[in-house]
Amino acid sequence: MTRVCFQLQVDPERLDEYRHRHAAVWPEMLREIEASGRRNYSLFLRSDGLLIGYYETDSAAASDAHLAASAVAARWERCMADLFVGDGGRADQAATALDEVFHLADQLADLPETDPCEGERA
Repeated sequence: MTRVCFQLQVDPERLDEYRHRHAAVWPEMLREIEASGRRNYSLFLRSDGLLIGYYETDSAAASDAHLAASAVAARWERCMADLFVGDGGRADQAATALDEVFHLADQLADLPETDPCEGERA
């Protein structure tokens, strides 16, 4: 499984509209995201328009390719394009991917087993 985090910039003057459009995403777009293999998908929006997205997938490349070829996703991205700062292209293809630098479960899995009283390996 791959964890993907990305950022985009929503026009700070259009935050209410962005929230409104995401309060009821088209059912066909929701199904298309799911069909692309994305799971545990969330978006977080800061008051200055910084948008952070996160999802998990078996293949980010396959998920991206599925959505890039999707007529539904293309319509959704055209509908949303005016809300983003930038060149007006497809935001889903212009997002800046962020490098993961820490994941609790991964580090916990790598810990040696220790005796809580002795501080040594059990």
